[in-house]
Parts: sequence; structure tokens; C-alpha cells
Amino acid sequence: MKPEFLLLLLGLLSLRQSRCFEFVIDGEWEDEEPALRNVGNRHKRAVLTSEEQEDFEAIRGDDITVKSYKMESRITSRFAHTTVRSSVVNSGSKAQTIGFNVQIPKRAFITNFTMNVNGITFTGSVKEKTVARNLYAQARAKGKAAGIVRANSQEMETFKTEVHVPPGSNIEFELHYQEMMQRRLGVYQHSLHLQPGRLVPQFQVDIYIFEPNGIGMLEASNNLGQKFDNLVTVTQTPEKAHVVFKPNLQQQRKCDNCTQSAIDGELTVKYDVRRDSNAGELQVSDGHFVHFFAPSNMSPLPKNIVFVIDVSGSMWGVKMKQTVEAMQAILDDLTVDDQFSIIDFNHNVRCWSEDLVPGSSVQIADAKKYIQNIKPSGGTNINEALMKAVQILVRASNQGLIDPRSVSMIILVSDGDPTVGEIKLSTIQKNVKKAMRDDFSLFSLGIGFDVDYDFLERIAMDNRGIAQRIFANHDAAEQLRTFYSQVSNPLLRRITVQFPEDSVSDVTQNQFDKYFGGSELVVAGKVRPSDSDTLTSFTTASGALLDITLETEVDTSKLDMELAKQQHSFTGFARQLWAYITIKQMMSERALAPTAAKKRKITQRILALAMEHQFVTPLTALLVESEDSKERLLADSPKDPKQGCCSGSGLGGASRLLPPVKVVYQPPPWVQMTTPVPPSHAVKGPEEWALPNKVNLVDNDPHFIVHLPRSDTDVCFNIDSQPGRILNLLSDRGTGVAVNGQLIGGKKPQKGREKTYFGVISVIYRPDGISVAVGTDKIAFADGKNNHTFTWGATADIVQNRVRISIVKDSQVLITVNGNIQVMVLLHRVWKKHPVNVDFLGLYLPNDNQYSPLVHGLIGQFSQEPEVYISNIHDGADPLKKEATMEVKGNKLQVTRGWQKDYRRDKRRGSDVYCWFVHNSGKGFIDGHFSAYIVPDLHAFLSME
Repeated sequence: MKPEFLLLLLGLLSLRQSRCFEFVIDGEWEDEEPALRNVGNRHKRAVLTSEEQEDFEAIRGDDITVKSYKMESRITSRFAHTTVRSSVVNSGSKAQTIGFNVQIPKRAFITNFTMNVNGITFTGSVKEKTVARNLYAQARAKGKAAGIVRANSQEMETFKTEVHVPPGSNIEFELHYQEMMQRRLGVYQHSLHLQPGRLVPQFQVDIYIFEPNGIGMLEASNNLGQKFDNLVTVTQTPEKAHVVFKPNLQQQRKCDNCTQSAIDGELTVKYDVRRDSNAGELQVSDGHFVHFFAPSNMSPLPKNIVFVIDVSGSMWGVKMKQTVEAMQAILDDLTVDDQFSIIDFNHNVRCWSEDLVPGSSVQIADAKKYIQNIKPSGGTNINEALMKAVQILVRASNQGLIDPRSVSMIILVSDGDPTVGEIKLSTIQKNVKKAMRDDFSLFSLGIGFDVDYDFLERIAMDNRGIAQRIFANHDAAEQLRTFYSQVSNPLLRRITVQFPEDSVSDVTQNQFDKYFGGSELVVAGKVRPSDSDTLTSFTTASGALLDITLETEVDTSKLDMELAKQQHSFTGFARQLWAYITIKQMMSERALAPTAAKKRKITQRILALAMEHQFVTPLTALLVESEDSKERLLADSPKDPKQGCCSGSGLGGASRLLPPVKVVYQPPPWVQMTTPVPPSHAVKGPEEWALPNKVNLVDNDPHFIVHLPRSDTDVCFNIDSQPGRILNLLSDRGTGVAVNGQLIGGKKPQKGREKTYFGVISVIYRPDGISVAVGTDKIAFADGKNNHTFTWGATADIVQNRVRISIVKDSQVLITVNGNIQVMVLLHRVWKKHPVNVDFLGLYLPNDNQYSPLVHGLIGQFSQEPEVYISNIHDGADPLKKEATMEVKGNKLQVTRGWQKDYRRDKRRGSDVYCWFVHNSGKGFIDGHFSAYIVPDLHAFLSME
């Protein structure tokens, strides 16, 4: 849903000529004299000429003094509010026209413009376009004009206003616009165009960033020239950053004695946020919520791609050269797990391969050779080319050659409208939609401005993809490669974000077809009044061979309290961000509306929301009027049919708007509730697993507690080994399960003894090639081919084949193998500044785990319970601890009655477990010496020699 803006209105009165005219809206021309038609057409063009581009100045006019020019952006949680202010004096001896121009991002919505001319204030308000137009007609601004013009740029367009004033006049301009930052290739980018056109005594740019979860990385750069490199300063704390650019008059000069300004370019800030978990970041403010989802450290899904390349005559020259250059790099990015084919078309359609082939080095080399030999000529048969591409994917799918968890896509590169075969755009759109399957996506890349970009957007949005314009200039190849980079790393499919019943309303798109690495999915909505002070979300998705459920929770009042303390935060960000996303998505719906009635209904919703939140959209206009309403300016932004109607939800979603799913979640099957909970209640989560009373466990230093069910006896022992050693706790070659633990040491010895703990516990399931390594900082999951990493920062459930990993935030992990073996790992956090202790893990194994007769290991061996006899119980040296003789495995051991801790129910204090303690690292109770249980790595099974 891009707001694509044309020159919409110029209510311009020349005081030297006593006639007025205006440029009107939506391509219809009113009040136009024939002699002025050519002037109108100049402004109707889709692009500015290079001369016009070079002539851009923020402030226009001769003999004027610019007293100040200031830009300020306040970015809070990826949503930016930018204000541009300028104060100007007509210092000439004659009346003249002064212009105020601002380049703004194409995805931004203007929210207000005010102007003060010699004490007369013009205030802006957003109205429905026809209403604003009628009001404007009633009282046109005398000698003033405003409009929005598309610039010949990938990301920017220009807001323009002009005012004709007498000498000595003081004019103050102020423009506001808002935009949601889109994450691309792992960063958010915010750019401000700086081209004042003259020296400014008070020139300053401030960018304030506040990210509640913290700023992960930030860099500020500019293309203004080397002399300005050290003039951009960055002040940063964990959650905030302030970027300042404030050159004085001398620093602005092109040379020491020059009167021209050297400031001509962009100031850019790139940053990313800290992410505690893959579950996403849930924020609540001002009665609205925003859920940001950008998981990482996951293996990509395999891809099936058909590249469809326009090789008609209009592609001859630089366009084709750069397309070939880009394709060379794109083909190099394919892996042997990917499948691809290439179609090139003009009036005919040719296939490099009729079938998908793997991305092997031999196939890629052959494809490169094919691409290099293409010679553009002839017409453009888009319909047949796309039908052929769909046919290749459908045939491969029907033959079972496509992995059901892979991502299938068509990437179309074209620079023109269809001229051969089916040329009716609506028919082509219907043909493609009918042929495509729900699992396929279409991405459309339009090169230059001759192509009907609106058509490319429609067929992409209609088929789970997006469109992007490629500007036909020197870096077109880089633009193509960058776009491909954004879709070349699919990590998840079928993502759904849900919330408890009656907790939220007016939720934006919460179901997405794909998630690409480096992007971000965003869901927003309103929070319903509730007695609860928390909001919970559940995110479900499918990855490479696994299914995941992620839970995140937020305190609904915490962020507002934090924002109130921040001097430069954008306190209304959540409300505006929700409206921004909603309008963008409704514009996409409107573009694809099947009937006129449906389109009208969506239009009314957009108008109501845009006026409530004061957004200038393609359906609204900004009416700027004096206090007495006698003078008015008008700026609106109609659709340009060549440029496109809108931009979808961004590369994060990469899909048409999917049908909304119910926002209620039920208790998932992996949550075993102790008591039934009605669906309307919030799910408590895995912390309510039914816990067996008795288990085998290893916790603390490391203390082993073995429960012997037949004799109802608990036996304890410690293992005194060295940090770095890996102990086998369970090894069962019959079931293919092994559990190992790696020891870590404390920060320093205590009383001459170095304590050891488990820092990593691994679970291996050999039949499926799966390993889970639980550490104190992360949980790593691998299947020999794919690697995924999760943190302790969110409750999550991961399922792959016969292994389920259930994580309770900052608490525990339950690994279930084959439905009958469970391994619970507890996380123990200590004070970070503790002089001795470190974070460590505890291990708990239920006695009813079903092992094979081959099971062994420090704990596994006791699944075959030995006979234990306790006798000669007597007082010991410690009156609180009895002593006794234990007979086990033919050995007589002196044991002491004591207790250890089970931390499952109370991680802080633990529950006492009374047991008979075996000294000397369990000697005589375990088979052999504990050193025999040391294994070489975390994936090892115990040697049976």
C-alpha cells in the first residue's frame, strides 16, 4: 500500500497577472484554459527530470533570508514522527514567491502542515477529499499554493508549498509526517533529505530513538561529503539514542569564502533492536498493543523458484545488462537444497528447463551461460510466461518433487505492459490467480516507469507476494540483488498471532504466509478494558521440519509509565502505528475488492480512520486554512495508475491479506492443566505440568538423587570432577536416547574447593538425528541439517517428528522423546554480581520413562532397580544425621542420612528430599568409577566396553 503522490493542487495566484488557475485531482482537469494545458502536463508526469531534481531546494526564492531550518524525528518502537520547521524573511525589495519543499518517504503519511505569514496562521486539517476540495473552492488562498509531487527517487517524494508575499514578510513553515520503520535485511533505516539550497544561521537536525527492549546496533551516516563526517554526533544508552547534526555557518560553506551551502544529500540512521527471544516483542501503550515478530537463528526453508525474465525489445541495453548482472549473483546464492528454473519471454516463451532442477554448481553454471546469451527483441507476452511458470511448479508439486515445507515462488522481472497474446490486464490477473496454488507466491519487479506498476502490484498481492519498482539507473542490478536478498531467506511459514478471548479488538492482519529472515511481522490492535494487568500473545508457525508455538506476555501499564519519563519519546506511537497499519492494509483490500459495493464500504472505513488520525492518504486531503477560514490551501494525494495503488504489509508478510483468524487461543495440547480452564480464561502455560512426586535428579553441586521405587528409598551422591568434563547421565542404544551434562565451575574456589555445576545438558535422539543442547543462555535444536536457537526469554513449544521441546520462560525446558521419555531441565539464575556463584542447570528424569534393557549411564543404570538393604542405623558424628550400612550390588557401604533439594516446585528454596548419602562420588553404588562415565562430546553415547 504505497501512498503514491502526484502534483495534486496548486492554487496559485500571480499578483503580477490577474488570472488564477489550479491543477486538479485524479487526472481530471477543471478551470483550465487551453493555453495552460502544457503547464499542467508538466506536473502530471510520473517523474521529475534530472534538471528538476538537481534544482531541488528546501527553500526557494531570490533575495530571501532563511533564519532557521530544523528537522526533528522522534522514533519510538519503530514508529517515526518527523517535524520540519523553517523561518524565512523576504529580504528583497519586491513582492515574490517563496517556496518550501520537503522530501518525505513514500510510505509516510503527512499529518499536518501549518504556515504563518506576517502573523496570519494557516492551520492544516485532514478531510475527505471532496469535502476539502469544496471548501477550498469556496475560499482559495490568495497567492499561496501547496501540493505533493513524486520525485525521481526510490524512496522519497516531495511536498511543495509556495506563498507570494510583499517585501519584509516573515514566513514560518512547519510540516509533520509519520511512518512505520520497515525492517529490511536486519535493520531499520530512517533517512532525512538535507538540501537547504543556501546558508542557514540556525541549521539543526535531531533524531531521537527510544526502543523499550533496547537498541542492538546503531550507525549514523551521510552522503554530504567528507567534511561533514565528524559533525554527526551520536549519544546512546541501552534504550535511547540521540543523533545530532548542527553545522555552523562556516562549516556549511562549500569553501572558506563561498556563499553557497555544501549541504546536499541525506542523513541516514540505521539501527536494530535487542531481542530477548524468538517469541517477539509485545508492547502496550495508550490502549493499543503492537506485537513485533522477527525471529532469528533458525535454519532457512528450502526454495523452489521460477525466474520469469522479460527479454522484449524494450529491455535492450542497460536494462538487460543489469538484469543479467543481477541474475549471476542471484544464481550463486542458490543451494543444493533449492530448486529452480528460468523462463525468458518476449512474444514467445522459452524455458531453460521444463522442470525444476537442484541448485548444484553444474546447473547454476549452465543457467548463467543461458542468461548471458539472451538477446532482447520483440513484444511482451506476460500471460503465457506466467502460465508456464505456474505449470512448472504445479507439475513438480503433483509429482511429489516439492518438499511440503519448502517455499515456492515466481519472480517476474519486466519493464513493460503486455503487447502480445492476452493483453487485457484484468484477464491476466484472473488467469494467474486461477492457476496459482495457495502455496505459491508471485513477486513482481517492474523496471522503470513504462510498466503498469499498479497491475504488477495487483497480481503480486493477489498471489501472496509483493511488487517493487526497480529504477532503471546505474545501480539497477544492485536493486534487483537487494530485493532478492530480502526473499531468499524464508525461515517460517503459516504464522499466526493470537490473543485471549475478549482481551483485544480491531486486530490488524494476524496471519502471514511467510516470514523472511531479516524482516519483521507486525500485528497491532486495541486492548479491551480488563481487570488483568497483563496481555498474552500466542504465535504459531512452521519451520524447517518443525512446528513452533511461542508465548509472550507484557505488563499493560509498564510502557506508558516509562514513556512518561522520556522527554523526547513519541507517546502516541501505538495508537498511530495501529491506524497506519490498518489504513495500509485496507488500501490493499480496496485495490483487490471484487465488487464496487465492497470497495465503497472499505473506502468509508479508510476515510473515517484517516480523518480521525489525521493522515493524508490517497483518499483524503490536507486543507490548510487561515483562522478566519477566508484563505485556504489544499494538498491531497490521488492514485497514480502507473505508479501503483499501495504497498502491502511489507516483505515480512510477503502475502496477500489472508483471511483473519480468530484471535482466541485455546489451551494448546502440550499444556497439561491440573484443573479444567474455560476457553475464555488466559492459559497459564506449561508451568502447570503435573509433576511426579518422585524422580531421579541432578542439581546444584552436582548432587545426584536416585529414587528406588520398589523400596521407596532415595539414595544421594555427588560427583567431584573438573569444569569442562562431560558426564553421561543416560545412554540407551535401544531407544536411541542419550543425555549428557557438561560441568562448569564457580567464579572462584570456596574454602579451597572448586564447586562444579552443569552448564549445558544435551539430549540426543539418534533415530531422527535430533539433538537438543540446553545451556544457561540458550536452547539449541539441531537435526543434522538444520539448526535453530531459542532463548529463555519466552515460553515456547517446538515439535519435530517424535521430539517435543517445551520451554517455560526463564524457568524450565521439558524434552519429550517418542511420547514416553521425558527430560526436564531447570534453569537457576543467580545474581550477576555474585562473587562466587554462576547460573547453572538441574536435571530431572521421571521414574516411569520407558527405556530399553540396554540403558545405562550415571542415572540410566538405575532404571533396573538394584536390591538395597539398610542396616545398623545409628547416631553419627553429626547428631542431626544418622549413619548406617547399605548393602548394594555386593558392596557394603557406610552411608549418612541427610537431605538434598528438589527445585521443581520452588526454584528458590527447593523441597527437602531425605536420602542416604553415598560418599566418594557414589563409589560402590554406581557401576565402576565415575571417570568411566566421562564422554568426549555432548552428542556421545556411553561406550559399553
